[in-house]
Amino acid sequence: MRGTWTMGVACALPALLVALLTGCGQPPGSTGGREGGTAPASAGPSGHGAVFLDVGECSSFGTTAFTEVPCSGERAAARVLTRHDGRPGDGPLCPPNTDFVLHIDAQPAGPGQEDGAIPQGYACMRNLQPPHPGDPGGGGGPRTVVGDCLYGSGRGQVRETACDGTGHKKPEYLVTRAVRSRDRCPASTALYVRLGGDEPVGCARKL
Repeated sequence: MRGTWTMGVACALPALLVALLTGCGQPPGSTGGREGGTAPASAGPSGHGAVFLDVGECSSFGTTAFTEVPCSGERAAARVLTRHDGRPGDGPLCPPNTDFVLHIDAQPAGPGQEDGAIPQGYACMRNLQPPHPGDPGGGGGPRTVVGDCLYGSGRGQVRETACDGTGHKKPEYLVTRAVRSRDRCPASTALYVRLGGDEPVGCARKL
């Protein structure tokens, strides 16, 4: 979508609502999960591309707003790894190295625009600079992967925390392997974690 709208400036096209999500594509009832911050955010088309936040494009990053910006600009903070229409729970999983997910609300075309509508969708984002919470052991991101650490959060649930101990919770388990079924986990496995994907079972040992 092309245009010259910027955040904080009144315009005919309302801002798109964007929210950070966790658990992108995880099955319901998953014991795996990422511990990450969430914040209300909004975004508006900036004119940098025919598709809002298409693959390879970049967004700004802040506590209240995300906008599409040139990747070479000083405001660029994260790049789109993959972009999908629909809801995260109904679409493909984000790549394992995704740091966070942007949920983009549907937006109709503005006056005089024939193809300016933006469908509901989500963008899997990777920070341009460290930290990368989606990396193994990073303590965040929308997916649990091999190399991540977990802690018990009660009621049979576990959440992710940084393996280096810098998180707000001490790591209690380490995901050592991803397999197709529980019987393929090693004998040292103390916890099974739902990961999704082709190898949906995570084998975690006690630390």
